[in-house]
Amino acid sequence: MTPFPEPLPTGTPPPASNFGRGPPSSFTPTPLRKKMKILGWIMAGMLAVFMILVAWLAITAPLSRSLKPIAPPSITLLSADGQVIARKGAIIDKPVTIAELPAHVPQAFMAIEDRRFYSHWGIDPRGIARAMWHNIWSDGASQGGSTITQQLAKGVFLNSDRTASRKLREALISLWLEAWLTKDQILERYLSNVYFGDNVYGLRAAALHYFNRRPDRLTIPQAAMLAGLLKAPSRLAPTSNLSGARDRAALVMQAMVEAGYISQSEKDALRPARLDVQSSASATTGTYFADWVLPEARDRAGAVYGAQEITTTLDAKVQKQAEAAVRRAPLGKAQIALVTMKTDGTVVAMVGGKSYKDSAFNRAVQAKRQPGSTFKLFVYLAAFRAGMTPEDMIDDTPITEGEYRPANHDGRYRGRITLRQAFAVSSNVAAVRLAQQVGIRNVIKVARDLGITSPIQENLSSALGTSEVTILELTQAYAAVAAGAYPVEAHGLPPEERSWVASIIDRQKSFSSDQLDMIRDLLSSAANRGTGSAAALRTSTFGKTGTTQDNRDAIFVGYAGGLVTAVWVGNDDNSPLPGFAGGGVPARVWRDFMAQAIDEPAAEVAEPENAADLVNAIANVSVATEIGNVNIGIGPDGVNLGIDPAAPQEPDAPEPTPAPRIAPTQPVENRPPPAQ
Repeated sequence: MTPFPEPLPTGTPPPASNFGRGPPSSFTPTPLRKKMKILGWIMAGMLAVFMILVAWLAITAPLSRSLKPIAPPSITLLSADGQVIARKGAIIDKPVTIAELPAHVPQAFMAIEDRRFYSHWGIDPRGIARAMWHNIWSDGASQGGSTITQQLAKGVFLNSDRTASRKLREALISLWLEAWLTKDQILERYLSNVYFGDNVYGLRAAALHYFNRRPDRLTIPQAAMLAGLLKAPSRLAPTSNLSGARDRAALVMQAMVEAGYISQSEKDALRPARLDVQSSASATTGTYFADWVLPEARDRAGAVYGAQEITTTLDAKVQKQAEAAVRRAPLGKAQIALVTMKTDGTVVAMVGGKSYKDSAFNRAVQAKRQPGSTFKLFVYLAAFRAGMTPEDMIDDTPITEGEYRPANHDGRYRGRITLRQAFAVSSNVAAVRLAQQVGIRNVIKVARDLGITSPIQENLSSALGTSEVTILELTQAYAAVAAGAYPVEAHGLPPEERSWVASIIDRQKSFSSDQLDMIRDLLSSAANRGTGSAAALRTSTFGKTGTTQDNRDAIFVGYAGGLVTAVWVGNDDNSPLPGFAGGGVPARVWRDFMAQAIDEPAAEVAEPENAADLVNAIANVSVATEIGNVNIGIGPDGVNLGIDPAAPQEPDAPEPTPAPRIAPTQPVENRPPPAQ
């Protein structure tokens, strides 16, 4: 019989019960289980890093990029009739396909660049070790250990710096490429991207450039020469270093022997490759035009592999006529610019200077110069918008009130004359009075409507063309008058198809028939009986001269036979050109060019005996008599005799007009205003 336990002393707490717990455990984790658990965490971490790395490579090194050329796409610009006018960018062609190449072509590249290409995983430890050993014991000739895959990774995805981080990324991308592409695909991308000298990228383009044959017809010596160029493509290019290229090709063929691709006897029987170089298209014509149109051409071409051919609006025949007219011009040391377009803004010829070789600066679109009296087109259009007509009268007398007191270019004042007469003789004081009447803001509004985007000062001197514009802008404005609608936008590529919404929003506005007739009346008067008569053709001619202060700029802008042309003459440093005026050399160059461009001979106009521009000395002679000004006009219609207070004359080398004073309430011009 089990005795009862003795009772606990008073105040002693009972012992804790073990009910439901079982006996105390003596189990502890084994070292193996701990190691497995740690290994699991490590593998999970490595998997996470791998996934992050894959995501990073997918973003920073997409496989599609390995198909794109290293250099920007090549763009060949064609004239409207299909003639090559310029080629910009690297010379490239379509990618090659290994299956279409004879075996010795890829073998030549592998023999000299990566003999173990088909057996490594993108990185060749043996090749790296061999290169290191060679570099340690060589006499200075270094050897690389990069595989073809690594070279593709570096050329397409990375730069050429020699940092450790770049080499690490190169190795990672190489493994990435090897995991997702076949060996043939890697080799195809490499051969299609690598540089071969002479601005030529890719095997297909190189084969055509150096040997004038497709890559599938390359011989062993030709393939060996191309493979040998990769070491130093610029230095070994056979066009400049044929002996060096042949020596390197012999080294490549010997490497092919050592790799077992060809036998020694085969190699010894081969003769060095002979060149059949195909010169790339050069910018022999339309060079200034090509530079102007290229940015838009690149936008249209996009990042597309291979050569892109873009047809432009240039008319090769008209371009040659423009260049010939410029060559014939008596310019001395002065520069010249010429732009001609159709009335819809289609540019068909452009000359930006006397010689592109000497200066690629395009004075037709890059230079901003004072337009002089050609700006008066906007003043008179503003007057017609205000309800005036060519028959309205204006004072051609010195301005004596106010602080701005411009002078006429020739120093002559004709009293009370019509707007038609004032425009024909290019009266400065009449133009300023008109701008005062209609408001200079309204004049600027007209200029903006007709496509002038350059800044225009809001003061009266702007009426005389003191705010600088490009010759292209000015030509656009006159094209709007020729077209009867505004604005006209100059373009060197055929317009792209627009949506119907854009067509409605951006459609042109039309001049009122009365305003159009009146401004054309004035332009005809100026070109046939006024300061621009030296430009007159047998067909209807419209235009306006411009000569800025101290004869720094001489301009004629006009249209005939469906073409609108502007001619500018001046010095790049803005120095004076004594004896030059808009009605002289620019008008005669305009007539010489336009007569050929529209297939209509110009009326014979006697050349001055010297370089001084005796504008209208033949077409208009003014003689002062006791009964007033008797005008004798010798023009296309014969001899005209009449009493007219508005005999146009633009003297040969006028004295500089003092700089005008500007009212304090108006911005002060930094440069003096133009005369005629």
